[in-house]
Amino acid sequence: MTDTSEDRAITLDASEDPALRRDDFLIPPAVGGAFPLTSYLAGNSLGLQPRATRAELMADLDAWEQYGVHGHIDADRPWFPYHEDLREPAARLVGALPHEVVIMNSLTVNLHLLLATFYRPTAIRHRIVIEDRCFSSDSYAVRSHVAFRGYDPDTAVLRLRPRDGEDVLRTEDVLRTLQEHAHSIATVMIGGVNYLSGEVMDMPAITEAGHAIGATVGWDLAHAAGNIPLRLHDWDVDFAAWCSYKYLNSGPGAVAGAFVHERHLADSNAPRLEGWWSTDPMSRFRMEPESDPQASADAWSLSNPPILAMGPVRTSLDIFDEVGMDALRARSLRLTAYLRELLESMAQRAGITIVTPADDQRHGAQLSVRVPVDAEDLTQRLSDNWGVVADDRRPDIVRLAPAPLYCTFHDCWRAADALSQELTGEGI
Repeated sequence: MTDTSEDRAITLDASEDPALRRDDFLIPPAVGGAFPLTSYLAGNSLGLQPRATRAELMADLDAWEQYGVHGHIDADRPWFPYHEDLREPAARLVGALPHEVVIMNSLTVNLHLLLATFYRPTAIRHRIVIEDRCFSSDSYAVRSHVAFRGYDPDTAVLRLRPRDGEDVLRTEDVLRTLQEHAHSIATVMIGGVNYLSGEVMDMPAITEAGHAIGATVGWDLAHAAGNIPLRLHDWDVDFAAWCSYKYLNSGPGAVAGAFVHERHLADSNAPRLEGWWSTDPMSRFRMEPESDPQASADAWSLSNPPILAMGPVRTSLDIFDEVGMDALRARSLRLTAYLRELLESMAQRAGITIVTPADDQRHGAQLSVRVPVDAEDLTQRLSDNWGVVADDRRPDIVRLAPAPLYCTFHDCWRAADALSQELTGEGI
């Protein structure tokens, strides 16, 4: 019989775990409930603030105060090459070579820049494949690219749908769809971890299948970066982009990242939207009318980096470098296994269903739960009455994401107990 007691959660938390860095983060105070701090399970929407972020920002503000324009060269961390310092830790995070990644812009801006290069439609081959339940911004982006090139988004965007009565895609169905429409597909662009269901896609298999039919393959890693181990270079992914404000804890609207596989980097004639920062830094100040693209992902960047927004990304990447994705993933699996166990113990009486796959290879830190009441109202009550911060997608999905850097087993217990209290009138 499942031990759902609070004591068990406290016992599990008593074991030392170097992947837990809770003391390095600022946990918001609880609005309601019996505990002073929130049980924060919404890091899949906005990660918490690292304590070091404030000092990081102040250091750059101090440099601006002291040096003015000369801070580009003379500051302790010069601004001109600032983004280059983030290249190697970002590459380690996503399993890339350093020259394949660049920190820049926001997620959807990067997807647009990458699609300008890797979506090359022809009269016959002009379809883009996405998940039907992808994040809305991805759908808007690909539909706009299709329309911009003169095709009908309603027919040129091929949307992958789960089987009737199911909530997640099956890899075999994705591969079959690619094969059935092989002649018409130009680009495949799917979320590495689905934002709604929490499902991890089989990125190596889908990338290989996309290449086998002659398509380019890219990934939106908004819910994957900092959540699951990635091997973008080894998987031969053409392009990818990710945000830094969810699991990467770099602050609201944080600067995003982009990946371009090295086999594309030497092609200076590839179609690409360019700006001042696309050109080689050695020739940048010659102010010549034509760009001299770098043989790196920097060739896709446009403008000088927003320094005051880059510091929090540096802080985040430092933490991930210190802990390592393998250790974080191991802790994440322990947390989600425990949370799933608690939720399953109450599922029948509470009328809930976990839609996220149970297989460890098919889920990240997020468990999506279908509830029998309005999800938005429920998450508000979880916060107001119990100090549990979750995330919802209407009408009926509550998303619980115990981020392993700062969430505890007790956080998971509090979330499950609060759900039980709200849905059944009694604790777990």
